[in-house]
Amino acid sequence: MTVRKKPLVVITRKLPDQVETRMRELFDARLNLDDKRMTQPELVAAVKEADVLVPTITDRIDAALIAQAGERLKLIANFGNGVDNIDVAAAAKKGITVTNTPNVLNEDTADMTMALMLAVPRRLTEGAQLLRSGEKWGGWSPTWMLGHRIWGKRLGIVGMGRVGTAVARRAKAFGLSIHYHNRQRVAPSIEDALEATYWDSLDQMLARMDIISVNCPSTPATFHLLSARRLELMQPRAYLVNTARGDVVDEDALIRLIEEGKLAGAGLDVFEHEPSVNTKLLKLAQKNKIVILPHMGSATIEGRIDMGEKVIINIRALFDGHRPPDRVLPRNV
Repeated sequence: MTVRKKPLVVITRKLPDQVETRMRELFDARLNLDDKRMTQPELVAAVKEADVLVPTITDRIDAALIAQAGERLKLIANFGNGVDNIDVAAAAKKGITVTNTPNVLNEDTADMTMALMLAVPRRLTEGAQLLRSGEKWGGWSPTWMLGHRIWGKRLGIVGMGRVGTAVARRAKAFGLSIHYHNRQRVAPSIEDALEATYWDSLDQMLARMDIISVNCPSTPATFHLLSARRLELMQPRAYLVNTARGDVVDEDALIRLIEEGKLAGAGLDVFEHEPSVNTKLLKLAQKNKIVILPHMGSATIEGRIDMGEKVIINIRALFDGHRPPDRVLPRNV
């Protein structure tokens, strides 16, 4: 009996052991046990010899890299929901399928969004730092460490997709009034369940909200969607929370407005120039004007395992002669 050769799968970063073990069982999987980001020459070597490349959002799979791919490369199975790190059109032209891992991180990201939504106005990190530093605490006081409640406030969601909707469900349970801006209005049943108000004008919504939550993907159309002009429309009492992508927000403008007291603060899990973090943001965090996290929104072991399982399903589907369920097409298709 002829044994079919397993496809060579090159994985660019360390994945959970459970996922890597299954990859080794099913494929000729080349792991990255040191979890060091692959250099450009290493990525070139990988695409020249692999049947499948499994990159992450930290890998830039651009047209120049794809042009150097060997004939064996049939699939770029992204370990991530967004594919802004991959030139999908260039891959399609070369006959390479691109897949992602959608719909497994919605709840995790929504949880982190709510955590930041609470952390900023309620001064959670500021209070935690006080005790951690060993500074003497004089006990409870009626006027000490006062923040702002979120119950009864208006939340404006920018991007009412699966994550935005998951955020809205949580926020409604916390007593916030739900408002949203989206390319398309959501189904009436969803609006009714969330008691959500739709704004076709992003500008008008921004000017009326107490909290803005950014939950849209990074695309050419959403680059600096929250521009300096739009951020200046927000009320001085308002907070901004971003767990989507850093480049959706004009970071320099956001910093300036918070420094000038024209915005109350921000909770950020993503940054415009990741992994670099603007030193001005670090200073604002040190002054307790903002809360910043190192892109932890989807960082749960359950979520990472689910992502790995989706990658495996997509690889198996392609090499079994089927269309991968999470195939991503170029935007103009």
